[in-house]
Amino acid sequence: MKGRHVILQKPLFLCLLLAGLIGGILLLSVTRTMPDRPTLTSFRTPKSSSNTQSLSPDLHLKALLHYATSAVVPQQSFAEIGISFDVLQKRSPCNFLVFGLGHDSLMWSAFNAGGNTVFLEEDPQWVKTVLQKAPDLRAHTVRYRTKLSQADELYSWYKTEPECSPEKSELRGNNKCKLALTGLPDEIYDTEWDLIMIDAPRGYFAEAPGRMGAIYSAAVMARNRKGPGITDVFLHDVERKVEKMYAEEFLCKKYLVNATGRLWHFAIPPANNTTGGGKSSSFC
Repeated sequence: MKGRHVILQKPLFLCLLLAGLIGGILLLSVTRTMPDRPTLTSFRTPKSSSNTQSLSPDLHLKALLHYATSAVVPQQSFAEIGISFDVLQKRSPCNFLVFGLGHDSLMWSAFNAGGNTVFLEEDPQWVKTVLQKAPDLRAHTVRYRTKLSQADELYSWYKTEPECSPEKSELRGNNKCKLALTGLPDEIYDTEWDLIMIDAPRGYFAEAPGRMGAIYSAAVMARNRKGPGITDVFLHDVERKVEKMYAEEFLCKKYLVNATGRLWHFAIPPANNTTGGGKSSSFC
């Protein structure tokens, strides 16, 4: 997702991406100007209305300009982006949390027109660089407590730490569970996220943070949901050992509803909907 993880410009891909983006924007514009007629998409007000991102047509135009003139395109393939786009068409405007900030961020924000889209990024300098070019985006810097080299150890260890268990799993202030993302802005903990995209942090060399904490924390957010409905979680780079291992442990194969290329899509229900009113002793 970051600048060093991009695909060089491919005209066909870019044309298809722009066509999809334009089509989505036109659909949103048309349906919102016909309030007395049935629409194809059901629009809802995001639960955290005070944090709702105000997406004006100006930002849509900026997104179109960016992808029409950029020398790079998003890391995900057209088919992979299509899975998330289809879900956003049904659920937008919604609360959308994205792990990673990069060349696809304007696209995700434009797809969630009128919704609350927030990005979490590990590299403060990269956040500064991206926001200088796209100041309308909303992003927070995350400090991860793990390294990719610890993935196997953490995978075994978490089962022995009660504060990591599904029965007690919380994120805010949970310093005993090394997989829990602590120290995030209150907004992240207080919002019920409808969609979560995990395409960061870096997870391709030993000293990188790895995505163990992001996957665990996304699972906790989804399970702790109090409102109705499921949480759609999208995980990229599932061909890698750690992503696949942690996804199967925390996001659960039984909740896998779609997959293409290197992307898995999970639809995770709240824990209270699956265990008769209480949290279970297993994530899956």
